[in-house]
Amino acid sequence: MTIARRRFLASALAGAAVLPFAGRALAEGSPAPAAGGKAEAAREAGEMELAILADAPSTPTGLAISPGGRVFVMMPRFTGKEPFTLGEVAPDGSVAPYPDAAANTPDPERPQATLFHVPNGVFDRDGRLWLLDAGLPTGSGPPTPGATKLVQMDVETNEVLRVVPLDPGVEPTSSLNDLRVDIADGRAHAFVTDQGQDGQGAILAVDLATGRVVRRLGSHASTRSQKGIQKFVEHRPVLRTSGGGKPAPVQGGANGIALGPDGRRLYYAPLMGRRLYGVDAESLLDPALSDADVAAGVEDLGEKGMTGGLGADAEDRVYLTLQEQNAVGRRLPDGTVEVLASDPRLIWADTIVITQDQWLYVSAAQVNRRPEYNGGTDLQKPPYAILRIRIDAGPA
Repeated sequence: MTIARRRFLASALAGAAVLPFAGRALAEGSPAPAAGGKAEAAREAGEMELAILADAPSTPTGLAISPGGRVFVMMPRFTGKEPFTLGEVAPDGSVAPYPDAAANTPDPERPQATLFHVPNGVFDRDGRLWLLDAGLPTGSGPPTPGATKLVQMDVETNEVLRVVPLDPGVEPTSSLNDLRVDIADGRAHAFVTDQGQDGQGAILAVDLATGRVVRRLGSHASTRSQKGIQKFVEHRPVLRTSGGGKPAPVQGGANGIALGPDGRRLYYAPLMGRRLYGVDAESLLDPALSDADVAAGVEDLGEKGMTGGLGADAEDRVYLTLQEQNAVGRRLPDGTVEVLASDPRLIWADTIVITQDQWLYVSAAQVNRRPEYNGGTDLQKPPYAILRIRIDAGPA
């Protein structure tokens, strides 16, 4: 069974149970940290609560949680050996391909009907799941023609509602990474980061009303992998060591992304970069503005640490996955950065999800333990932790 604009058999819904996050988690009895308050000069980092352990078959970088509490993980095809790229997490932590195995089998003959390489996905305000497909069946090389896309799904019926091609915005070295969707108050936009296989990143802006895709800030300093810096995770430098050659620094352009309240400002940062950037979201889609005009509006918002995924809340505070500290931080509108919580289980903090009931969830993807960073030895230890903390606001 492949992705198509039709309903899947009712049997596909069997076992897709709602996870009881609001009432209890697998780590029952874990103390919930107090709600965040105003920044203090010597604020002590709080504790994190284990929400669930996901027994994923491969590295789960992406995380999406439905309004009803269903949990989905996204597993990029780093090598092409991954059994599936999109899965749903059951209450016991097991992960099954979603919507089924056939939809997770890349088919170059039907590139928009199957999933190739899904690094992330998000739920919109109507509870529809939007998936980002980077079109990379083996994790590298030119994306498969027609396979880079956004897929909108109704998870209640397992029906694909829409497929939006992204080919007009991608290049042969593209590696699409993260996604934000803004459908509210007459807006229908999506924004995608491209970290670039060569570190030359960009941002794709998508008008969901028309399907128009615009590539912006290509190889701009704010989207480009920064030179001369090093990422440390679990007290070790992250260096690509596969192939028997000399260990090489990691590259990664535009990676984390977040939208502020009312979709006004887009926040983003390179994977390899310690500074946060912002730009007027509308400007990315304005046909009257040149690339130079858009670049002139980019703001350097200062130091924020080494991060992966980003998030934003209704108070316009930006949440940071502080990968070097196994922690979650928060940047306040005045530029102050505070560390909210840390946990040794938060290994390669990746995707942030903020729910309406004011929980912040974050995935521990263990990317630094992958074989390519450890001389060909796989040091990942499933199951993978999904942690959470209480905050004092809902999503932006």
